[in-house]
Amino acid sequence: MFQIKQPSHIIIGENSSKKFQFPENCLVITSSGSRKRNWLEHLEIENYLLFEDVEPNPSIETTKRIIEKFSDSEISCIVGLGGGSSLDVSKFIAQKLKKKKLLIPTTFGSGSEVTRIAVLNVNGKKTSFHDDNMFADVAIIDPFFIHDTPLNIIKNSAIDACAQCTEGFDSKLGNLYTKFLCNNAFDILENAILNEKYELLPLGSLISGLGFGNCSTTLGHALSYVFSNEGYSHGHALAFTTQMAHKFNSSRYESRFKNIVETLGFEKIHLLQNLSDASDLILNDNKHIDNNPKPVMKENIIKILETINSL
Repeated sequence: MFQIKQPSHIIIGENSSKKFQFPENCLVITSSGSRKRNWLEHLEIENYLLFEDVEPNPSIETTKRIIEKFSDSEISCIVGLGGGSSLDVSKFIAQKLKKKKLLIPTTFGSGSEVTRIAVLNVNGKKTSFHDDNMFADVAIIDPFFIHDTPLNIIKNSAIDACAQCTEGFDSKLGNLYTKFLCNNAFDILENAILNEKYELLPLGSLISGLGFGNCSTTLGHALSYVFSNEGYSHGHALAFTTQMAHKFNSSRYESRFKNIVETLGFEKIHLLQNLSDASDLILNDNKHIDNNPKPVMKENIIKILETINSL
């Protein structure tokens, strides 16, 4: 028997965020780029509070600053606007303040708008928080935001979504529903990337989020976090860590995922940390390692890290 959980209200369509009627006194949580990209003007949102300093790989300290600054304000709901970082912070804050969550992705890879997961940097380490109270009350997927998105952001977002749905398909927690979603998400994403049909990425990312959000990502994500801790973007790290994880797991997606990485032309990555120490951190990531389809030992991780460093 399997449980399927997802937001109760998902809206998708061009300019859907512009047409949505936002309540007054929202707290909009976003990054510094939202103003210059005219995202708030697009929403036509009025009478709102604003926090616009969410950083990449956001820290738990950022959430504490927001709570301290706005906990005494009359806030009707939290509006998360941006990439996975802004959405993760928004979900975490809304849970703490017990506010409704309206989540609007502007990049299409994390699937955070439809998952119960927030990833934050705690004491210099990426840490994932899982809680049903972090599901969005309303998730709005507006392809408007894909227009004029820099290619580098598209690349990192797209490979993130590909990693999530392929790892999700292979996860030991997978079921008929998640495998159906993850496989279809990958087909859409692969078509979007290889044929430069980037307008399909929002749909592929959404379906990927609904799929892996009901099972789990696996070894590729566990490997990626030590690279992210050294400054690599999440998608950039996954391009190689998920590729190696698929090889280790004999995944059905191994060659197709590798072809996408080569098509997108990611630069090689290299881990500076002692590989034995890094492997200990990775092994302790039970949320991902325990759901990997094959047992993972420390010597396996060290060998994978050595292979990545030698590429």
